[in-house]
Amino acid sequence: MGFKDYSIRAASGIKTASKKFASYFPHERIIDEEAIRAKLNLPTEEEVLARLEAEKKQAEQDTSLPVVYEIRDEANRSWWRFFDEFEYKRAVSNKVERKWYHWFDPNDTPAERKLILKLDIILAFFAFVMYWVKYLDQTNLNNAYVSGMKEDLNMKGNDLVNTQMVYTIGAIVFQVPCMYVIHKYPTNYLLPIMDVGWGLFTLAIYKAKNTGQLQGFRFMVGVFESAFYPTINYLLGSWYTPTEFARRGGIFYWGQMLGVLTAGLLQAATFKNLHNVGGLEGWRWMFIIDAIITFPIGLIGIWSLPGVPTKCYSIFLTDEEIFLARERLRRNKFSTDDDTKSFFTWKLWKDMLSQWKIWLFVLLNVLGWNNSNASYGTYLLWLKSLKRYSTVKVNQLSTITPALGIVWIWLTCAGSDMFNSRFGAIVFSQVFNTVGNTILAVWNVPESAKWFAFMLQYFGWAMISVGYGWMSDAVRASPQQRAIITICMNMFGQTSTAFTSVLVWKTVEAPRFLKGFTFAASSAFSLIVVAGIILAFYKRDERRSAHENGIIVYNSKKGEAAPEILADGTVIVNDSEGRKEYRLASHDSERSSAELVIDSVSEKH
Repeated sequence: MGFKDYSIRAASGIKTASKKFASYFPHERIIDEEAIRAKLNLPTEEEVLARLEAEKKQAEQDTSLPVVYEIRDEANRSWWRFFDEFEYKRAVSNKVERKWYHWFDPNDTPAERKLILKLDIILAFFAFVMYWVKYLDQTNLNNAYVSGMKEDLNMKGNDLVNTQMVYTIGAIVFQVPCMYVIHKYPTNYLLPIMDVGWGLFTLAIYKAKNTGQLQGFRFMVGVFESAFYPTINYLLGSWYTPTEFARRGGIFYWGQMLGVLTAGLLQAATFKNLHNVGGLEGWRWMFIIDAIITFPIGLIGIWSLPGVPTKCYSIFLTDEEIFLARERLRRNKFSTDDDTKSFFTWKLWKDMLSQWKIWLFVLLNVLGWNNSNASYGTYLLWLKSLKRYSTVKVNQLSTITPALGIVWIWLTCAGSDMFNSRFGAIVFSQVFNTVGNTILAVWNVPESAKWFAFMLQYFGWAMISVGYGWMSDAVRASPQQRAIITICMNMFGQTSTAFTSVLVWKTVEAPRFLKGFTFAASSAFSLIVVAGIILAFYKRDERRSAHENGIIVYNSKKGEAAPEILADGTVIVNDSEGRKEYRLASHDSERSSAELVIDSVSEKH
């Protein structure tokens, strides 16, 4: 073999090896949807149009008209149907009985279930782990404060709540560019970079010599954590359907509870076993350990986070599964168009700001950020005020409430999905939350009542994922608006706590916090009211778009004319918007293209 031939063969081998090596790194998955349609024996768009045109000529009627499965007169509609959020999403013939313990929808095909399980692992479960690390880094401040940091850094007065406020400011300011970034750029690189950043500044805290340095480091932790929470909620809303979101959001939110829980256990263990080891106090060791945990989780995110269906970077999903994920979105009327350029257009902002969705969902989340007493270390400070528990015991007891919080979150989020009622889930959680905060606001009650009230404190946050899921469903027609509203919900929620924390949760008022507990109870009750208003607007919009789901709605009691059904099956509707034509079809013979696609993918698997 000559040197030239050897060089060519070596170069070819290196090129092949490089391609194989590169395949193990996430990259944008460009899939040919038409090729997949052909592979699955599905008609192309051109073939569908040609067939419709041929049928039109043959039957002398336009069969491309929208299909109607149900014509519904609401004259005798029961009052309680107002609370049925899926009333206009499914025709009667489409409804399937669902048991409360079912993880999948009965209509899910084997291919869909395989896809959902993959997403549950690479997205929902990883988000849970990442949130655990984030909240471990975030909540450790309260545990460190009652474990010697206050004395070592000579913290006085409201230094604790002011340090928390500085963190919040950092998180708020840097969420603004995220409105554009999370929808434009690959999140599987964005979040891991931010994760490593907050890990570095969490590590730096162990070197803090005074309150000023502590606050500076906490500000930077807030900066690097700013993108995490809204980005994960955006990703969950991009992959999961309205009946799947809340439970996955609940799993994600378990990470917060686990973070609070393990922060207490970790602080107790480090104080007991590492205090003064190497000349470092126990609370300083806690920040070192937190950082060590943070770094590898962030790097794993590069491979685990899948991006969104329209810009998928996952190496774990097949082309057919990415295609199926897009079809699932289309079936649920979610837009799959690339509308990133619309961010800089007046049309998008005018349309979004003129609707109720951004205002009411942001208000809902602002109340959700202020309806709990958990963020301010109230339970920890109360335990310490009893002066009967050691530092280790206080940190151990602090794990009880987040452990119960895992249960409260699951009851709320699972109930939301199982009963198709976001409003009901919010009411359920906030009734308990209002009761708990009201008891603490009264304060002069038996100690057992205070224990009971503190055990309910995480009912406040149990509804947060439900709210994001509801918003994702309501704004399904515009991915860019959904990204903006997701950021606004989180940003304005955090912004509100930057000043409410120093107004009603002053550390010097611990453990009584009369203003704080009263404010939390009021926010919890107001949440129920705002959720009711959202429900009314949401049902109004869903009724208007019911025809997109094959349902024609009218109310003869209100003088609305019934649709006219012609002999050839054409349905004519005359309303305030003019004349519209549909085609009546039995559900046995007519199936949507999305359903055909899903069935075909299932057969191939």
